[in-house]
Amino acid sequence: MSTNKLILGDNLEVLKTIKSDSVDLIYLDPPFFSNRNYEVIWGDAGEVRSFQDRWSGDISHYIGWLKERVEEMYRVLKPTGSLFLHCDWHASHYIKVDILDRKDLFGRNNFRNEIVWCYKSRPQSKKYFGRKHDVIFFYTKSENYTFNWEDVVRSLSDATIGKYRLKDEEGRLYRLQGRGIKGSPIRSAKDVEAKWEITNPELVVRDYLDEKIGVALEDWWEDIDVINQNSKELIGYPTQKPETLLERIIKCATNEGDMVLDPFVGGGTTVAVADKLNRRWIGIDQSVMAVKVSDYRLKKQRDAFSQDYELILRHFDYDKLRNKDAWDFEKFIIEQFGGKPNAKKGGDSGIDGKKDGIPIQVKRSDNIGVNVIKNFWASLQQFDKKLFEKNVKEKKTAGYIIAFSFGKGAIEEVARLKNKEHIIIELKKVSDILPLGNPPKVTLTAKELEDYNKFALEATAETDAEIAFYSWDFNHNEKDGFKPDILLDKEGKQTREFQSGEHQIAVEAVDTQGLDAQDKVKIKVK
Repeated sequence: MSTNKLILGDNLEVLKTIKSDSVDLIYLDPPFFSNRNYEVIWGDAGEVRSFQDRWSGDISHYIGWLKERVEEMYRVLKPTGSLFLHCDWHASHYIKVDILDRKDLFGRNNFRNEIVWCYKSRPQSKKYFGRKHDVIFFYTKSENYTFNWEDVVRSLSDATIGKYRLKDEEGRLYRLQGRGIKGSPIRSAKDVEAKWEITNPELVVRDYLDEKIGVALEDWWEDIDVINQNSKELIGYPTQKPETLLERIIKCATNEGDMVLDPFVGGGTTVAVADKLNRRWIGIDQSVMAVKVSDYRLKKQRDAFSQDYELILRHFDYDKLRNKDAWDFEKFIIEQFGGKPNAKKGGDSGIDGKKDGIPIQVKRSDNIGVNVIKNFWASLQQFDKKLFEKNVKEKKTAGYIIAFSFGKGAIEEVARLKNKEHIIIELKKVSDILPLGNPPKVTLTAKELEDYNKFALEATAETDAEIAFYSWDFNHNEKDGFKPDILLDKEGKQTREFQSGEHQIAVEAVDTQGLDAQDKVKIKVK
C-alpha cells in the first residue's frame, strides 16, 4: 500500500485484494443509472462488459451490482475514513436507502451530508424544471473521522472585508463586536459603536480581520462549475469532473500522506488531484482507455516532486519488463508471484525473496543455463540448511527460480535433481506469472503544408491487438519524458502550426491491451 497504483481490472476483484482498514478516503463516481448510450464513453471491451453487467436487469439489479462493491469499500476503509459517493437523481434515493443506510454498512447514524453540487452550463427543459445538480453522499465509518473544515473554507466577501475599518496601534484592521453581556444595550452587530470601546470597553471585543480564516462551507456547492469546451482541464471525457471539486473533498477528508481510493477512475481527476496534494492513491477502472488516459494525465503534470506510481495492466510489455531496473524488476515479479521480496538490495546470498517460506531467486534474463541451477542449489543449503534438508526429505519444493526463459541444460539439470536426489527446484517463466504482450510498432511522419509554418502529422501503428488511441507531445524532450498536449486522439492525425526553430514531436499509440509504443520526428521551421 506504500506505492500509488493505477490498476486495470474489475474493481470488485481488485478491492478484494486490498487490505482491510487501509484507506482514508473513497471517492466514487459510478456510472449513473440513466439508461442512455452516453454511459459507454470509451467504447472498449471492458467498459461495454461493465455496462452490460449493470443493465442486465432493472434498478434492483443496478443496486445489487453497486452494493457488492460498496461492501468491499466499507471493508477497506479505515475506522477514521470517509466515503463520498457521487450520483444523480436517477438512483440517488435507492443508493442511500438500499445501500449506504444499511446497518451492516455505513448506517444512518454515520450519514454526514447530502451535498448538492449545482452547475450552470446545462440547458433548461420545457417539460420540467432544469435538472442542474448532482448529489454527493458523505458518510463516515465512525464518529471519529478526519474533517479539515478550515482547509476548504470560502473566502470572505468584499462586503465582509469592508466592515473591518478600524486600525489598532500596529495597523491591524478590526471591527467591534458585542460581548453578549446580559442587560447590555447591544442586541446585534449593528448596535456596536466605536465610542463604546472607550466608554464601555466591557461590552465590546475586537474582531481582527487577519484572524479570520474564511467562511465554513455549507452542503450547497454552487461555486464550482462543470468542465466546458474552453476549460484547460478538458481531456475529452464527457463526464469529467473538475479538479476543484475533488480538491475540496480530498483536502477536507484527508491529510498529507493519507490513502485515497477511486474505484471508478474514469478520466483520472481523483488520482491527478491526490497526487498534486501529496496523498497516496489507488485508481481502478475496467476500461483500458480510462486507465491509460489517467496514466498520461499523471505524466503530463509530473515534475521533480511527483510521486512514483505503478501501472498495472492485464498484459505486460515484454521489452519494458526485460529492460526494467534489476532491483525494481526483482521486487515486482516476486510480488506478482505472491511472494515477499527482500527489504534491502544485496547481501542475499542468491536468495531474492520467499513464498510461503520457500526461497526465490530472480534472473532478469533469457535462456538461463545449468550453472544458475547449480549455484542456486548451493545457495539454498547456505541460506537455510535445515529448511533445505526438510524439504528434500518430505519431497517438497526447495526453491523457485524466476526468469524469462530457461535453456535445455537448466531444464535437464532440474529434472536430474528431482529424479536422482529428490531436490525439487521449480522453474517459473515470467509469462507463467504475467501475461506478456508485444507493444505496437509506431511510425510518425510530418509533412510541411503550403500554409505558413503548418505541418500535417500522421501516426500509423501495427499491433497484434487494435489501436485504441494516440497521444501527442508537440514539444518533446528526453529529459522531461512524454508529456502529452493531446491525450486522446482516435485517428492519429494532427495539423499543427509551429513557431520558428527546431521542434521534436512524439506520438504514443495505445492498443486495446493497454500496451504502448512511441515514435518521434524532428522538424525545422524557418
